[in-house]
Amino acid sequence: MALTLSELARLVDGDIVRGGLDLLVEGIASLDEAGPSELSFLGNEKYRAQFLATRAGAVIVPRGVTEGPESCALIAADNPSFAFGLAVKHFVASLARTFTPGIHPRASVDDRARLDPAKVRIHAGAVVMAGAEIGDGSEIGPNAVVGENVRIGRDCLIHANVTVRERCTLGDRVILQPGAVIGSDGYGYEVVEGRHVKIDQVGIVEIQNDVEVGANTTIDRARFGRTVIGEGSKIDNLVQVAHNVQLGKHCLLVSQSGVAGSARTGDYVVVAAQAGVGGHVKIGAKSVLAGRAGATADLEGGQTYSGMPARPFMEEQRSRAMIRQLPKLAERLKALEKKSGS
Repeated sequence: MALTLSELARLVDGDIVRGGLDLLVEGIASLDEAGPSELSFLGNEKYRAQFLATRAGAVIVPRGVTEGPESCALIAADNPSFAFGLAVKHFVASLARTFTPGIHPRASVDDRARLDPAKVRIHAGAVVMAGAEIGDGSEIGPNAVVGENVRIGRDCLIHANVTVRERCTLGDRVILQPGAVIGSDGYGYEVVEGRHVKIDQVGIVEIQNDVEVGANTTIDRARFGRTVIGEGSKIDNLVQVAHNVQLGKHCLLVSQSGVAGSARTGDYVVVAAQAGVGGHVKIGAKSVLAGRAGATADLEGGQTYSGMPARPFMEEQRSRAMIRQLPKLAERLKALEKKSGS
């Protein structure tokens, strides 16, 4: 449904900086692809060149931005990316998830599972084992497996081919993207008489409310006790969380990162792409591990770290700058040795 510029500003809680109130916006697109009837946004300064060249009819910009292409209306918002997301929801409402309760005839639901068929949705090929409990409003996708005595809260979305193994628990409004595995065995072995002998992994995974887990991400059950994913945390695709990890609330784990066994993080910790946290390491609240950083020892909260082993960001940058100077320093040293006859 098309919106006027004034309606759009109200929708995204923004202020019109420039443009006619009755300008009609009919859709959304990126800065480099948007046309005169479409909306885009400027959420990062690296895209300023695209912003200045855009043909979009309107752009959501950060507050303080007052100039742009002459033909482009501007709406200022505190968080342009979030504001654009609100607009996206409006324009793609027809693509939004619809919840139709019921159990598909080709699903396998054990008689001892606890759920209300009139308030959950179980797709074809899904398996719900004995003792599993599924809260109202939750949806189990095609070929997903909910193990014995698993507890899933209300309004959860378990996509296709997800596995939630026995006794693990999910809070409310949890999203598991396709292929995620919750509660796989922790990676534990002891060498006995020259052989790797498997250690039983008898704990569980506890995923708290409002967590999202990405596609093909694996979260291992604890050796004993719990592996915990804190409330509101968001885990990207292809992430590994090992046994007995305790992840704080509202943390972000980005693709291909890993957290080793028994590591602990505070709240609001960010682990960027391909970064790693070593076993039994503690990461303080509101820390950021930059891409490919490796935390091998405990880190204080409230700082950004980079490098391997991870160090405060500016310290690591200075070290890298010095390393880049080594070839020139070596040449100077050789010249001085030659001059002195050494």
